[in-house]
Amino acid sequence: MNLVKWDPFLELEDVSKHLNRIFGRTPARIEPDRELLTMADWTPSVDITETDTAYMIKGEIPGVDKENVKVTIEDGMVSISGERKQEKEEKDKKFHRIERSYGSFMRSFRLPDNVDESAVKAEFKDGMINVTLPKSGKTKAKLINVAIS
Repeated sequence: MNLVKWDPFLELEDVSKHLNRIFGRTPARIEPDRELLTMADWTPSVDITETDTAYMIKGEIPGVDKENVKVTIEDGMVSISGERKQEKEEKDKKFHRIERSYGSFMRSFRLPDNVDESAVKAEFKDGMINVTLPKSGKTKAKLINVAIS
């Protein structure tokens, strides 16, 4: 009888690989033939609202520099990504608790068909990202009653 050493982290990586395939994510490469689940380090909260003329996405990203935020539109998706950097550890400072999240983040949302992708605007101010997605001039769907005989 041969003994096989059980590696629970290897099984976690296998589960991650299967989840990546299911959700269509590209896994991060750590070393050849080894994969880890690619996920953001933290997720900022957002509100999505709609008016007659536009959709608005408002996201909270305090402590993130404007240079570290990116808004992209690709394949009918709008993505907000960036990074909040952790303070450098100082020798004379002792941390008792660290509860804030640091690292990279990414939020993606599918765009409705009536968004004018060429007129999207993003504004960053006071730790808030505001993305305005104007509606296009396409005609809205109309309800037509059809008499059934």
